Amino acid sequence: MGRVNALPTPDGPDPLAGFHALLSPEGTALLAELRDHDPARELATATRLRRGHPADLVSAALGQARLRQRAVAKFGAEDAHRMFFTPNGVEQATRTSVAAYRAQRFAGLGVRSVADLCCGIGGDAIALARAGITVLAVDRDPLTAEVARANAAALGLEALIEVRCADVTEIDTAPYDAVFVDPARRGGRGRIFDPEAYSPPLSWATAAALRAPRAALKIAPGVPHEAIGPQAEAEWISDNGDVKEAVLWYGDGFAPGSFRSTLLPTGATLTAAAPLPAPPVGPVGRYLYEPDGAVIRAHLVADIVDRCHGRLFDEMIAYVTSDELYDSPYTTAYEITDQLPFNMKKLKALLREREVGVLTVKKRGSAVEPEELRRKMKLRGPSAATVFLTRVADAPTMLVGQPLKRP
Repeated sequence: MGRVNALPTPDGPDPLAGFHALLSPEGTALLAELRDHDPARELATATRLRRGHPADLVSAALGQARLRQRAVAKFGAEDAHRMFFTPNGVEQATRTSVAAYRAQRFAGLGVRSVADLCCGIGGDAIALARAGITVLAVDRDPLTAEVARANAAALGLEALIEVRCADVTEIDTAPYDAVFVDPARRGGRGRIFDPEAYSPPLSWATAAALRAPRAALKIAPGVPHEAIGPQAEAEWISDNGDVKEAVLWYGDGFAPGSFRSTLLPTGATLTAAAPLPAPPVGPVGRYLYEPDGAVIRAHLVADIVDRCHGRLFDEMIAYVTSDELYDSPYTTAYEITDQLPFNMKKLKALLREREVGVLTVKKRGSAVEPEELRRKMKLRGPSAATVFLTRVADAPTMLVGQPLKRP
Protein backbone atom coordinates (compact mmCIF):
# COMPACT_ATOMS: atom_id res chain seq x y z
CA MET A 1 0.00 0.00 0.00
CA GLY A 2 2.73 2.37 -1.02
CA ARG A 3 5.04 1.73 1.91
CA VAL A 4 8.08 2.36 -0.28
CA ASN A 5 11.57 3.27 0.83
CA ALA A 6 12.85 6.74 0.15
CA LEU A 7 15.21 7.47 -2.69
CA PRO A 8 18.84 6.85 -1.74
CA THR A 9 19.75 10.33 -0.51
CA PRO A 10 21.81 9.49 2.58
CA ASP A 11 22.74 13.10 3.33
CA GLY A 12 19.29 14.55 2.74
CA PRO A 13 16.96 14.69 5.78
CA ASP A 14 13.91 15.26 3.57
CA PRO A 15 13.43 12.58 0.91
CA LEU A 16 10.74 14.65 -0.81
CA ALA A 17 13.13 17.58 -1.13
CA GLY A 18 15.79 15.23 -2.49
CA PHE A 19 13.38 13.88 -5.05
CA HIS A 20 12.17 17.33 -6.10
CA ALA A 21 15.80 18.30 -6.68
CA LEU A 22 16.00 15.53 -9.29
CA LEU A 23 13.13 17.20 -11.16
CA SER A 24 14.99 20.51 -11.40
CA PRO A 25 16.88 21.43 -14.59
CA GLU A 26 20.16 20.61 -12.84
CA GLY A 27 18.86 17.25 -11.65
CA THR A 28 17.42 16.42 -15.07
CA ALA A 29 20.77 17.24 -16.72
CA LEU A 30 22.63 15.04 -14.23
CA LEU A 31 20.31 12.09 -14.87
CA ALA A 32 20.74 12.48 -18.62
CA GLU A 33 24.53 12.45 -18.18
CA LEU A 34 24.34 9.32 -16.03
CA ARG A 35 22.11 7.30 -18.36
CA ASP A 36 24.88 4.94 -19.51
CA HIS A 37 27.24 5.27 -16.59
CA ASP A 38 29.24 2.26 -15.42
CA PRO A 39 28.37 1.32 -11.80
CA ALA A 40 31.87 -0.10 -11.40
CA ARG A 41 33.23 3.44 -11.85
CA GLU A 42 30.70 5.09 -9.57
CA LEU A 43 33.22 6.42 -7.04
CA ALA A 44 35.22 8.18 -9.75
CA THR A 45 32.01 9.48 -11.33
CA ALA A 46 30.73 10.82 -8.01
CA THR A 47 34.05 12.55 -7.29
CA ARG A 48 34.00 14.24 -10.69
CA LEU A 49 30.35 15.34 -10.49
CA ARG A 50 30.69 16.76 -6.97
CA ARG A 51 33.13 19.33 -8.30
CA GLY A 52 30.24 21.07 -10.05
CA HIS A 53 27.08 19.92 -8.24
CA PRO A 54 25.84 19.62 -4.62
CA ALA A 55 26.86 16.34 -3.00
CA ASP A 56 23.26 15.49 -2.01
CA LEU A 57 22.07 15.93 -5.59
CA VAL A 58 24.90 13.82 -6.98
CA SER A 59 24.09 11.02 -4.50
CA ALA A 60 20.39 11.14 -5.39
CA ALA A 61 21.13 11.17 -9.13
CA LEU A 62 23.52 8.23 -8.90
CA GLY A 63 20.97 6.27 -6.87
CA GLN A 64 18.26 7.05 -9.39
CA ALA A 65 20.54 6.05 -12.28
CA ARG A 66 21.12 2.67 -10.64
CA LEU A 67 17.38 2.15 -10.21
CA ARG A 68 16.70 3.09 -13.82
CA GLN A 69 19.22 0.53 -15.00
CA ARG A 70 17.50 -2.14 -12.88
CA ALA A 71 14.10 -1.07 -14.19
CA VAL A 72 15.01 -1.63 -17.84
CA ALA A 73 14.17 -5.34 -17.49
CA LYS A 74 10.58 -4.50 -16.50
CA PHE A 75 9.85 -1.27 -18.35
CA GLY A 76 12.20 -1.30 -21.36
CA ALA A 77 15.03 1.18 -21.87
CA GLU A 78 12.94 3.94 -23.46
CA ASP A 79 10.51 4.24 -20.53
CA ALA A 80 12.89 3.28 -17.71
CA HIS A 81 15.33 6.09 -18.48
CA ARG A 82 12.53 8.66 -18.42
CA MET A 83 10.80 7.37 -15.29
CA PHE A 84 11.61 7.68 -11.59
CA PHE A 85 11.87 4.83 -9.11
CA THR A 86 12.31 3.85 -5.50
CA PRO A 87 14.10 0.66 -4.41
CA ASN A 88 10.89 -1.14 -3.47
CA GLY A 89 9.12 0.42 -6.43
CA VAL A 90 11.44 -1.32 -8.87
CA GLU A 91 11.03 -4.59 -6.98
CA GLN A 92 7.24 -4.51 -6.69
CA ALA A 93 6.20 -2.82 -9.93
CA THR A 94 4.36 -4.90 -12.51
CA ARG A 95 6.27 -5.78 -15.67
CA THR A 96 5.02 -3.65 -18.57
CA SER A 97 3.90 -6.65 -20.65
CA VAL A 98 1.72 -7.97 -17.81
CA ALA A 99 0.28 -4.55 -16.92
CA ALA A 100 -0.56 -3.91 -20.59
CA TYR A 101 -2.30 -7.28 -20.89
CA ARG A 102 -4.42 -6.54 -17.82
CA ALA A 103 -5.26 -3.07 -19.06
CA GLN A 104 -6.40 -4.49 -22.40
CA ARG A 105 -8.75 -6.93 -20.64
CA PHE A 106 -10.38 -3.97 -18.91
CA ALA A 107 -10.48 -1.88 -22.09
CA GLY A 108 -11.98 -4.76 -24.06
CA LEU A 109 -14.94 -4.77 -21.69
CA GLY A 110 -15.58 -1.09 -22.21
CA VAL A 111 -13.95 0.16 -19.01
CA ARG A 112 -13.09 3.83 -19.36
CA SER A 113 -12.16 4.81 -15.79
CA VAL A 114 -10.30 2.91 -13.06
CA ALA A 115 -9.47 3.63 -9.42
CA ASP A 116 -5.94 2.24 -9.02
CA LEU A 117 -5.57 1.63 -5.29
CA CYS A 118 -2.05 1.15 -3.89
CA CYS A 119 -0.61 2.50 -7.15
CA GLY A 120 3.04 2.49 -6.10
CA ILE A 121 5.27 4.22 -8.65
CA GLY A 122 2.45 4.11 -11.22
CA GLY A 123 3.35 1.21 -13.50
CA ASP A 124 -0.21 -0.10 -13.74
CA ALA A 125 -1.69 3.39 -14.03
CA ILE A 126 0.61 4.00 -17.00
CA ALA A 127 -0.56 0.82 -18.75
CA LEU A 128 -4.21 1.68 -18.10
CA ALA A 129 -3.76 5.22 -19.44
CA ARG A 130 -2.04 3.92 -22.56
CA ALA A 131 -5.10 1.72 -23.12
CA GLY A 132 -7.20 4.91 -23.18
CA ILE A 133 -8.50 4.63 -19.62
CA THR A 134 -8.58 7.55 -17.16
CA VAL A 135 -7.05 6.64 -13.82
CA LEU A 136 -7.23 7.79 -10.24
CA ALA A 137 -3.92 6.53 -8.80
CA VAL A 138 -3.84 6.42 -4.99
CA ASP A 139 -0.99 5.77 -2.59
CA ARG A 140 -0.68 6.79 1.04
CA ASP A 141 3.10 7.39 0.99
CA PRO A 142 3.88 11.02 0.01
CA LEU A 143 7.15 10.21 -1.75
CA THR A 144 5.64 7.32 -3.69
CA ALA A 145 2.72 9.48 -4.80
CA GLU A 146 5.17 12.15 -5.99
CA VAL A 147 7.11 9.54 -7.95
CA ALA A 148 3.91 8.28 -9.59
CA ARG A 149 2.93 11.85 -10.47
CA ALA A 150 6.36 12.51 -11.97
CA ASN A 151 6.15 9.31 -14.02
CA ALA A 152 2.78 10.28 -15.48
CA ALA A 153 4.26 13.63 -16.51
CA ALA A 154 7.48 12.11 -17.85
CA LEU A 155 5.51 9.83 -20.17
CA GLY A 156 3.02 12.49 -21.25
CA LEU A 157 0.07 10.86 -19.48
CA GLU A 158 -0.77 13.46 -16.83
CA ALA A 159 -4.06 14.29 -18.60
CA LEU A 160 -5.26 10.72 -17.99
CA ILE A 161 -3.73 10.02 -14.57
CA GLU A 162 -4.70 11.86 -11.39
CA VAL A 163 -2.41 10.94 -8.50
CA ARG A 164 -3.73 11.32 -4.97
CA CYS A 165 -1.84 10.79 -1.71
CA ALA A 166 -4.42 9.19 0.58
CA ASP A 167 -5.37 6.07 2.48
CA VAL A 168 -7.05 3.79 -0.06
CA THR A 169 -9.59 2.65 2.51
CA GLU A 170 -11.03 6.18 2.49
CA ILE A 171 -11.45 6.48 -1.29
CA ASP A 172 -14.94 6.54 -2.80
CA THR A 173 -14.66 4.32 -5.87
CA ALA A 174 -18.33 4.63 -6.88
CA PRO A 175 -17.67 7.09 -9.76
CA TYR A 176 -15.32 4.64 -11.53
CA ASP A 177 -16.07 1.84 -14.00
CA ALA A 178 -13.61 -0.47 -12.29
CA VAL A 179 -11.22 -0.86 -9.37
CA PHE A 180 -7.69 -2.23 -9.44
CA VAL A 181 -6.06 -3.16 -6.12
CA ASP A 182 -2.41 -4.12 -5.69
CA PRO A 183 -1.84 -4.67 -1.96
CA ALA A 184 1.69 -4.48 -0.56
CA ARG A 185 3.06 -8.01 -0.19
CA ARG A 186 6.38 -7.09 1.39
CA GLY A 187 7.11 -6.02 4.93
CA GLY A 188 10.20 -5.25 6.96
CA ARG A 189 11.17 -8.93 6.91
CA GLY A 190 10.62 -9.57 3.23
CA ARG A 191 7.77 -11.27 1.36
CA ILE A 192 4.41 -11.71 3.07
CA PHE A 193 2.77 -15.07 2.40
CA ASP A 194 -0.38 -14.71 4.49
CA PRO A 195 -2.96 -12.85 2.34
CA GLU A 196 -4.51 -11.35 5.47
CA ALA A 197 -1.15 -9.78 6.27
CA TYR A 198 -1.14 -7.87 2.96
CA SER A 199 -1.52 -4.11 3.26
CA PRO A 200 -4.47 -3.73 2.94
CA PRO A 201 -5.56 -7.31 3.79
CA LEU A 202 -6.95 -9.54 1.06
CA SER A 203 -10.37 -9.53 2.77
CA TRP A 204 -10.58 -5.73 2.53
CA ALA A 205 -9.40 -5.73 -1.09
CA THR A 206 -11.95 -8.42 -1.97
CA ALA A 207 -14.77 -6.42 -0.37
CA ALA A 208 -13.69 -3.32 -2.32
CA ALA A 209 -13.62 -5.37 -5.53
CA LEU A 210 -17.11 -6.76 -4.95
CA ARG A 211 -18.54 -3.26 -4.53
CA ALA A 212 -17.31 -2.20 -7.96
CA PRO A 213 -18.95 -2.98 -11.33
CA ARG A 214 -15.69 -4.64 -12.34
CA ALA A 215 -12.44 -5.17 -10.49
CA ALA A 216 -9.01 -6.77 -10.64
CA LEU A 217 -7.04 -7.74 -7.57
CA LYS A 218 -3.34 -8.52 -7.97
CA ILE A 219 -2.03 -11.21 -5.61
CA ALA A 220 1.03 -13.40 -5.24
CA PRO A 221 1.03 -16.39 -7.66
CA GLY A 222 1.54 -18.79 -4.76
CA VAL A 223 -1.72 -17.86 -3.06
CA PRO A 224 -3.58 -20.95 -1.79
CA HIS A 225 -6.60 -21.74 -3.95
CA GLU A 226 -8.75 -22.01 -0.84
CA ALA A 227 -8.09 -18.30 -0.18
CA ILE A 228 -9.85 -17.43 -3.46
CA GLY A 229 -13.54 -16.83 -3.07
CA PRO A 230 -16.14 -18.26 -5.48
CA GLN A 231 -16.98 -14.78 -6.83
CA ALA A 232 -13.59 -14.42 -8.56
CA GLU A 233 -12.22 -15.55 -11.88
CA ALA A 234 -8.65 -16.50 -10.96
CA GLU A 235 -5.91 -16.00 -13.56
CA TRP A 236 -2.21 -16.83 -13.41
CA ILE A 237 0.05 -14.99 -15.85
CA SER A 238 3.53 -15.96 -17.02
CA ASP A 239 5.89 -13.96 -19.21
CA ASN A 240 8.42 -15.88 -21.30
CA GLY A 241 7.97 -18.89 -19.05
CA ASP A 242 8.28 -17.09 -15.70
CA VAL A 243 5.14 -16.88 -13.54
CA LYS A 244 4.72 -13.21 -12.68
CA GLU A 245 1.45 -12.87 -10.81
CA ALA A 246 -2.06 -14.00 -10.13
CA VAL A 247 -5.03 -11.69 -10.62
CA LEU A 248 -8.57 -12.10 -9.37
CA TRP A 249 -11.23 -10.65 -11.68
CA TYR A 250 -14.67 -9.65 -10.43
CA GLY A 251 -17.83 -8.40 -12.04
CA ASP A 252 -19.52 -8.25 -15.40
CA GLY A 253 -17.63 -10.01 -18.18
CA PHE A 254 -15.69 -12.42 -16.01
CA ALA A 255 -16.41 -16.04 -15.05
CA PRO A 256 -16.78 -16.51 -11.28
CA GLY A 257 -15.27 -19.72 -9.95
CA SER A 258 -13.20 -20.36 -13.06
CA PHE A 259 -9.44 -20.82 -13.37
CA ARG A 260 -7.29 -19.41 -16.15
CA SER A 261 -3.64 -19.41 -17.17
CA THR A 262 -2.29 -16.91 -19.69
CA LEU A 263 1.12 -17.07 -21.34
CA LEU A 264 2.78 -13.90 -22.55
CA PRO A 265 3.90 -12.67 -24.99
CA THR A 266 1.67 -14.94 -27.12
CA GLY A 267 -1.49 -14.40 -25.05
CA ALA A 268 -2.32 -18.13 -25.20
CA THR A 269 -4.98 -18.79 -22.58
CA LEU A 270 -6.18 -22.03 -20.97
CA THR A 271 -9.36 -22.02 -18.90
CA ALA A 272 -11.51 -24.34 -16.81
CA ALA A 273 -14.94 -23.51 -15.46
CA ALA A 274 -14.26 -25.32 -12.18
CA PRO A 275 -11.46 -27.32 -10.48
CA LEU A 276 -10.51 -30.31 -12.63
CA PRO A 277 -10.48 -33.92 -11.41
CA ALA A 278 -7.17 -35.56 -10.59
CA PRO A 279 -5.47 -36.90 -13.74
CA PRO A 280 -4.56 -40.58 -14.18
CA VAL A 281 -1.13 -41.89 -13.14
CA GLY A 282 0.92 -44.45 -15.10
CA PRO A 283 4.35 -45.36 -16.45
CA VAL A 284 6.74 -43.00 -18.22
CA GLY A 285 6.01 -42.86 -21.93
CA ARG A 286 8.10 -41.82 -24.91
CA TYR A 287 7.43 -38.11 -24.40
CA LEU A 288 7.55 -35.83 -21.38
CA TYR A 289 5.65 -32.52 -21.33
CA GLU A 290 6.65 -29.79 -18.91
CA PRO A 291 3.67 -27.46 -18.40
CA ASP A 292 4.21 -23.71 -18.14
CA GLY A 293 4.30 -22.52 -14.54
CA ALA A 294 1.06 -20.56 -14.98
CA VAL A 295 -0.71 -23.78 -15.99
CA ILE A 296 0.64 -25.51 -12.89
CA ARG A 297 -0.31 -22.67 -10.56
CA ALA A 298 -3.84 -22.59 -12.00
CA HIS A 299 -4.17 -26.35 -11.35
CA LEU A 300 -4.81 -26.98 -15.05
CA VAL A 301 -2.28 -29.77 -15.56
CA ALA A 302 -5.18 -32.24 -15.87
CA ASP A 303 -6.29 -30.32 -18.97
CA ILE A 304 -2.87 -30.92 -20.57
CA VAL A 305 -3.08 -34.61 -19.62
CA ASP A 306 -6.42 -34.87 -21.36
CA ARG A 307 -5.28 -33.01 -24.48
CA CYS A 308 -2.22 -35.21 -25.05
CA HIS A 309 -4.00 -38.44 -24.06
CA GLY A 310 -1.38 -38.84 -21.37
CA ARG A 311 -0.93 -39.26 -17.65
CA LEU A 312 1.25 -38.27 -14.73
CA PHE A 313 3.99 -40.66 -13.68
CA ASP A 314 3.67 -39.52 -10.08
CA GLU A 315 0.51 -38.04 -8.60
CA MET A 316 2.48 -35.31 -6.79
CA ILE A 317 4.72 -34.25 -9.71
CA ALA A 318 3.53 -31.88 -12.47
CA TYR A 319 5.28 -33.61 -15.35
CA VAL A 320 2.99 -35.08 -18.00
CA THR A 321 3.93 -38.11 -20.05
CA SER A 322 2.43 -39.65 -23.18
CA ASP A 323 3.21 -42.05 -25.98
CA GLU A 324 1.79 -39.53 -28.46
CA LEU A 325 3.56 -36.46 -29.82
CA TYR A 326 1.66 -33.35 -28.76
CA ASP A 327 2.39 -29.77 -29.78
CA SER A 328 1.12 -27.05 -27.46
CA PRO A 329 2.04 -23.50 -26.45
CA TYR A 330 1.35 -24.52 -22.85
CA THR A 331 4.15 -27.09 -22.58
CA THR A 332 7.78 -27.76 -23.46
CA ALA A 333 8.17 -31.22 -24.99
CA TYR A 334 11.00 -33.73 -24.56
CA GLU A 335 11.65 -37.17 -25.98
CA ILE A 336 12.76 -39.52 -23.20
CA THR A 337 15.53 -41.97 -24.11
CA ASP A 338 16.47 -43.42 -20.72
CA GLN A 339 14.90 -44.02 -17.31
CA LEU A 340 17.25 -44.75 -14.40
CA PRO A 341 16.79 -45.18 -10.67
CA PHE A 342 18.52 -42.33 -8.87
CA ASN A 343 22.20 -43.28 -9.10
CA MET A 344 24.96 -40.78 -9.82
CA LYS A 345 27.45 -43.40 -11.03
CA LYS A 346 25.00 -44.87 -13.55
CA LEU A 347 24.11 -41.43 -14.86
CA LYS A 348 27.77 -40.47 -15.18
CA ALA A 349 28.50 -43.66 -17.13
CA LEU A 350 25.54 -43.05 -19.45
CA LEU A 351 26.55 -39.46 -20.17
CA ARG A 352 30.16 -40.50 -20.83
CA GLU A 353 28.95 -43.20 -23.23
CA ARG A 354 26.77 -40.64 -25.09
CA GLU A 355 29.64 -38.08 -25.10
CA VAL A 356 27.49 -35.45 -23.42
CA GLY A 357 29.35 -32.20 -22.82
CA VAL A 358 26.33 -29.95 -22.30
CA LEU A 359 23.77 -31.05 -19.72
CA THR A 360 20.54 -29.28 -18.81
CA VAL A 361 19.33 -30.35 -15.38
CA LYS A 362 15.67 -29.98 -14.42
CA LYS A 363 14.19 -31.10 -11.15
CA ARG A 364 10.82 -31.53 -9.57
CA GLY A 365 10.48 -33.58 -6.40
CA SER A 366 14.25 -33.83 -5.86
CA ALA A 367 16.54 -32.13 -3.36
CA VAL A 368 19.65 -32.40 -5.55
CA GLU A 369 21.00 -29.08 -6.80
CA PRO A 370 21.56 -28.94 -10.58
CA GLU A 371 24.99 -27.30 -10.29
CA GLU A 372 26.14 -29.95 -7.84
CA LEU A 373 25.06 -32.71 -10.22
CA ARG A 374 26.78 -31.09 -13.20
CA ARG A 375 30.05 -30.82 -11.27
CA LYS A 376 29.97 -34.50 -10.35
CA MET A 377 29.31 -35.60 -13.93
CA LYS A 378 32.62 -34.15 -15.24
CA LEU A 379 31.03 -33.59 -18.63
CA ARG A 380 33.01 -33.89 -21.83
CA GLY A 381 31.97 -34.33 -25.45
CA PRO A 382 30.07 -32.75 -28.35
CA SER A 383 26.55 -33.91 -27.46
CA ALA A 384 23.83 -32.31 -25.33
CA ALA A 385 21.15 -33.87 -23.14
CA THR A 386 18.53 -33.01 -20.55
CA VAL A 387 18.16 -34.92 -17.30
CA PHE A 388 15.06 -34.74 -15.09
CA LEU A 389 15.59 -35.39 -11.39
CA THR A 390 12.15 -36.42 -10.25
CA ARG A 391 10.01 -39.18 -8.79
CA VAL A 392 8.19 -41.95 -10.64
CA ALA A 393 5.57 -43.76 -8.57
CA ASP A 394 7.15 -42.07 -5.53
CA ALA A 395 10.62 -43.51 -6.31
CA PRO A 396 13.60 -41.16 -6.97
CA THR A 397 14.26 -41.39 -10.69
CA MET A 398 16.42 -39.90 -13.44
CA LEU A 399 14.95 -39.40 -16.90
CA VAL A 400 17.28 -38.53 -19.76
CA GLY A 401 16.11 -37.05 -23.03
CA GLN A 402 16.18 -34.28 -25.62
CA PRO A 403 13.97 -31.22 -26.09
CA LEU A 404 11.77 -31.33 -29.17
CA LYS A 405 11.52 -28.29 -31.43
CA ARG A 406 8.05 -27.07 -32.18
CA PRO A 407 7.13 -27.33 -35.87
